[in-house]
Amino acid sequence: MSIDATESLDYHVELGRRLAPLLDDDIMIVASGNIVHNLRAISWHADNQGYDWAQRFDERTREVLADDPTTLGRLQGDADYALCAPTPDHFVPLAYLAGVADARGIAPSVLVEGCTMGSLSMTAYVVEGEAA
Repeated sequence: MSIDATESLDYHVELGRRLAPLLDDDIMIVASGNIVHNLRAISWHADNQGYDWAQRFDERTREVLADDPTTLGRLQGDADYALCAPTPDHFVPLAYLAGVADARGIAPSVLVEGCTMGSLSMTAYVVEGEAA
C-alpha cells in the first residue's frame, strides 16, 4: 500500500478502520515506520538513547494511543512534532494501526520500545485480540 502524504492523519486513521475487517480473514496488517524519525539529527554514538524531545514525543504518542487512538492527528500540533516527524512517511503508518485499534475496540500495546541514536524511536505497537 502506498502512503498519500498529502492527506491528513485523520484520513489515514479512517483508512486503518476500513482495513480492520481483514483481520477476520486471518490477514495480518503490518504498518512499518518510526514514531520519531529525524535522520538529520542522528547522534551516531547515542546507542539506546533519545534526545529529550524524542523521548517526550514518544511518550505523548503512547498516551494518545492508550487513551484514544483516533486522536492521533492532534500530535501534529505537538511542539516536538516538526523535529520528530520532519517528513510524514515514517509516522503515517501509525495512523493505520490507530484506525485498526479503534475498529477493534482494543488499545494498541507496546511491542518494542525505546529510542536510539538520539533522533530515532524504535517503539512499535501491536493490536491483538478479538473484534469488538
